[in-house]
Amino acid sequence: MPRATGTIVTYPARASFAWYFVLIAVGAVTLMLPVCGQAAKPAISLLDAAFTATSAACVTGLAVRSTGHDFSLLGQIVILSLIQLGGIGIMTVTTLITFRLGGRANLRHRAVLAETLGVQSEPDLGWVLGSVFKLTLVIEAIGFVILAARNLMIDPPVQALWHALFHSVSAFCNAGFSLNDDSLMRYQGDPVVNLTISGLVISGGLGFPVMLDIQRNWQGPWAKRWERLCLHSKIMLLGTCALLVFGTSAFLTLEWDGILQEFSLGKKVLVSFFHSMSCRTAGFNTVDLGSLTNASLFISILLMMIGAGPCSTAGGFKVSTFMALVLNALATLRGDKKISLFRRTVSPSVVTRATSTLLLFAVVAVLALTVLLVAEQSNVTHRESQAVFLDSMFEVFSALATVGLSTGFTSQLTDVGRCIIIILMFVGRLGPISVFVALSQDERTHKVEFPNEELLIG
Repeated sequence: MPRATGTIVTYPARASFAWYFVLIAVGAVTLMLPVCGQAAKPAISLLDAAFTATSAACVTGLAVRSTGHDFSLLGQIVILSLIQLGGIGIMTVTTLITFRLGGRANLRHRAVLAETLGVQSEPDLGWVLGSVFKLTLVIEAIGFVILAARNLMIDPPVQALWHALFHSVSAFCNAGFSLNDDSLMRYQGDPVVNLTISGLVISGGLGFPVMLDIQRNWQGPWAKRWERLCLHSKIMLLGTCALLVFGTSAFLTLEWDGILQEFSLGKKVLVSFFHSMSCRTAGFNTVDLGSLTNASLFISILLMMIGAGPCSTAGGFKVSTFMALVLNALATLRGDKKISLFRRTVSPSVVTRATSTLLLFAVVAVLALTVLLVAEQSNVTHRESQAVFLDSMFEVFSALATVGLSTGFTSQLTDVGRCIIIILMFVGRLGPISVFVALSQDERTHKVEFPNEELLIG
């Protein structure tokens, strides 16, 4: 037992790996029950249930069955529960329960929470957990109230309230699940729904460390608030704003005479902003993605790859990773040996981890794309394949980055293809590095150290 505990403390990803696996298994078995499906619809198969449970627990949003029409109210509640548990982290919930029952946080809990919430230096775990839950409930409640008020104008009361609750939780957890088969296309020009969903998604995507940092430094003049924020929070806020502006501008330019052609200027900007926001792991859409240009889809893939923040409800290789690589490139071009920003120096080890994260993310994506292409159309020529390559690439990055957007290819996948996407969603939620660490052996120490020798780079 001490050895097992020590292993989890050394590699806390193993606990998260086990918990998410159990959550998905329980969710899949539950969704297969007849009471979770609609009587008039075909029964939920094991593969469909596993796909849906994985997509919900890993807050992705890809779907092979209609959430609003193929699942009963109980089935929708199960999906929403999986989204909430997967979004805020299962270990967060179990540790809070331990505290509430009078227990104490041991090394195992602290090690896992360090990965989940990024609070390894925080001595008061009770305060951290309480703050995370309060922030989650408050933000989701605000979103629910606004969406409920809007829905009550057009839908029956019960439907309006349930849709508001479901979409509020799904948005904050960056899950992208919708009770509407067309996602949010019916609200394409509705600023209330678009901006509310966007606010929920961005809040959940910033990450719990950033939200806790903002909460700690909320008092005082605005300049002082910004100055007191830690470097990670500043980089996340700047990177998020920069990516939103870039994505909005790119989509607006590329689709000005395309899918946005018939829209007014205000609606063009609103749709472009929503798509830019959603590409970074939200999974909601207000336009038909299959009608976008190849350039727009490629920009969307790049945004999906980056994703949102560490220790958040979102996926991707993370904004902070991207910003670290950009800052390192700029420092190298200027001839600086160190990365300095806001009177702080970024450790070289951060750049090393960022490079490793991006490389591993890309390797997993390339391998998965290759296998998916072989599984789906191994004997079809390029001319006959239509847009399968781009559709497959979009699907792979959407699953690995836990985004949930699709050009419509998800429903066309074979059983093998669906299994590949399930694995990608699971890997994407935990992170490629965490998964490999969870499955790896303990660290080995080498007694012999060989001489250093330089490699030629670039």
